[in-house]
Amino acid sequence: MSGDTITTAHDRSCCTPSRAARELGLRRSDLDLAVHLGLIRTVPDEGGGGARRVTRSEIDRVRSADGFPDALLARIEVVGTAEGARLLDIPAGRFTRLARLGLVAPTKWYLNRYRAVVWLYLAEELRRFAADEENVPLLKARRMPEGPRALLDAGVDLRPRNWRGRHRGFLLRQSQDPWETAGAYAAFLDPVEIAEAVPDPYERSHLGRFRPGPPVAGAPGTPAARIAERIMTAADADEIGLLRTELAALVREAREASPAPRPTPRRAPAPPRALAPPPGGPKTPRRLLGRFRRRASAATAP
Repeated sequence: MSGDTITTAHDRSCCTPSRAARELGLRRSDLDLAVHLGLIRTVPDEGGGGARRVTRSEIDRVRSADGFPDALLARIEVVGTAEGARLLDIPAGRFTRLARLGLVAPTKWYLNRYRAVVWLYLAEELRRFAADEENVPLLKARRMPEGPRALLDAGVDLRPRNWRGRHRGFLLRQSQDPWETAGAYAAFLDPVEIAEAVPDPYERSHLGRFRPGPPVAGAPGTPAARIAERIMTAADADEIGLLRTELAALVREAREASPAPRPTPRRAPAPPRALAPPPGGPKTPRRLLGRFRRRASAATAP
């Protein structure tokens, strides 16, 4: 019938993220964070569109969980610095110092209208941190202990690194083959580091197809894009070293499973065939000149 579309079994059993969010009664941002944390599973789009989908069985599983939706919303609740400090019952300045030391790890970030990075933390993790008696000195002491204070004075800030660790876990959960797994590590290295870890240009080009960009980015070259790239890229020598070592090993595994495509070697052209000489042997200029003179003499004879 005119205007009908063919719906495959895969289309009927899977939903786009927006549709899945509506069916679960979640905001799209809530669904994205739940996926990022591994609380809701997704599958690749078999249509090749690139976006991932949520299966009908996964929607049913999430709906049937105890305490849905409140229990799920509690696990994905995020707070900023001010609200996080309130949950820990400490000043905002101390909360920031704890985050810089890596004692509380951000789960996502965004840029405000002043292009300042705003870090967000899981409220559930902060409550667990506050309930741990071992953390009481960090929360209640008048001054930070000497060791952490020295690190802060040296300018340590582990917030970007801790976020990269979380985001890498998300990318690895989404990986479907060895090249995607390698791309999840390459995502946090700059091109120079990647070139040293993967010297083969064809493998490097193939790897680039699976290297995700920052989840928050503006137009290329804009201040927002540069900030996103800086947060996404490893900066500490030990972090870079670990990523490079792992990347080189993963590329070796990917090469064995599915070698990177290379251009087909061009066949050398066949040498030209030699032309056979004319009957009577080659006509040299001297022979041609003699023939011309004889014809001219015959033409002028009485």
